[in-house]
Amino acid sequence: MSLEKKMLGEDRRKWILNELKTSQQPLTGAQLAKQTNVSRQVIVGDITLLKAKNEPIIATSQGYLYLQQTVNTDVFEATIVCEHTPEQTETELNIIVDYGVTVKDVKIEHPLYGDLTASIMVSNRIDVQNFLHKIKETNANLLSNLTSGVHIHTLQAQSETAIEQAKQSLRKAGILVDEEI
Repeated sequence: MSLEKKMLGEDRRKWILNELKTSQQPLTGAQLAKQTNVSRQVIVGDITLLKAKNEPIIATSQGYLYLQQTVNTDVFEATIVCEHTPEQTETELNIIVDYGVTVKDVKIEHPLYGDLTASIMVSNRIDVQNFLHKIKETNANLLSNLTSGVHIHTLQAQSETAIEQAKQSLRKAGILVDEEI
C-alpha cells in the first residue's frame, strides 16, 4: 500500500504500529517511508516516539520488529561469553543458528559508556548473511571491536539441548570463553 499523499503524524504512527504488529518479518525504515510517502528520517522519529510510549519495538540489522508479548514456556534462554576476531563472526553465528538457536543480541562492557547492547535477531544462515552484508554495506564496526573481540550473546531456542549443542561447537571452535552468566 503506497500512498500518493503523505500520511500525517498520529495516523502514520498508528499505521506503522499495526504494520509492525502484523508483520512476520522485520520492516525497514525505507519500506515504511515509501508506504507512507515520508522520509526514512521521519520514520526513525516515529519509531522513537512509539518506543517512548513503551511500545516494544526493536531495531535490528534487518529492520524494525515488534516484540510480541507471548507467554511461551518452551523458549529457553542462555547468556554466553565469546571472543573471536571479526573474521570469525560468520563462523560463530553459523555455528549457533545451525542448531536452531537464535542470537537475540550482542553486549559489551565499554570502559566509558558501560554496558552496550545491540539487537541482532539472527535465526538462520540467511539472516547471518544479511547481517554480514549490512556490516559490509555500511562499513560498520562490530561492537566486539571495541573490546578486543570479547562480547556476550543472549541465545534463545526451543530446547536446552540445542543451546548446549551450540555451546559445545563454539567451545570446539575456540570461541566460547565462559559458561552461562
